[in-house]
Amino acid sequence: MKQLKVLIVEDEESVRKLIAKVLSNDGILTYQAESGKQALEMLSKYQFDLVLLDVELGDMTGYEIAVEIRQKDLQLPTIFLSGKTDESDILKGLDVGADSYITKPFSPSMLSAQVKSKIKRRREISYVPVDYNYLIRGPYKLDLKTYVFYKKEMEVKLTSKELKLMKFFMENPNQVFSKEQIYHHVWQSNDTDENTITVYIKYLRNKIEDDPSKPKYLLTVWGIGYQLQL
Repeated sequence: MKQLKVLIVEDEESVRKLIAKVLSNDGILTYQAESGKQALEMLSKYQFDLVLLDVELGDMTGYEIAVEIRQKDLQLPTIFLSGKTDESDILKGLDVGADSYITKPFSPSMLSAQVKSKIKRRREISYVPVDYNYLIRGPYKLDLKTYVFYKKEMEVKLTSKELKLMKFFMENPNQVFSKEQIYHHVWQSNDTDENTITVYIKYLRNKIEDDPSKPKYLLTVWGIGYQLQL
């Protein structure tokens, strides 16, 4: 198995070195960036398994970097590491696509556990058996050749847009997306029609949930957006 690679984006040298030491002791290869510009340059050159982001950097915010990451790689795990503990800051971090938000001071062992857990989940959900060409998540299966969708091995008729929306969620399970992010990636437009998203989420729930009034999988995360929870 190839060595795991983590990018640490932190402007405080002592914190960067501490994190690097903790992760290195667990056999993880670390790269360090002290600014947003340096982080984006490294992200353009190397493939990482996870990015650790400080919120406050000298030249830009971790939120801005997270947005850049999500535009290029929806599945790259990101964890915010910040001294900001207000609920609004945490929600903002999750809104821009972070997988987790850890507040300072932090436990080194817990940080390492979070990093390995997020990477493990990413690898599990990214795996598609090449022999079958199916995308399988929980009770749902999408044939990537014919674009036939199944729930518990029973075919479910979806429209082309519903298929694109469901494929997007299945490719990014457990990730919370805002309406803006969903519209950008599925409708491929920078303009956002929130009513359209709401309507299509309702359509999908009516077809994929056992009880659409009490959804178990396609959930609303109030104040942020939606996720396919598995």
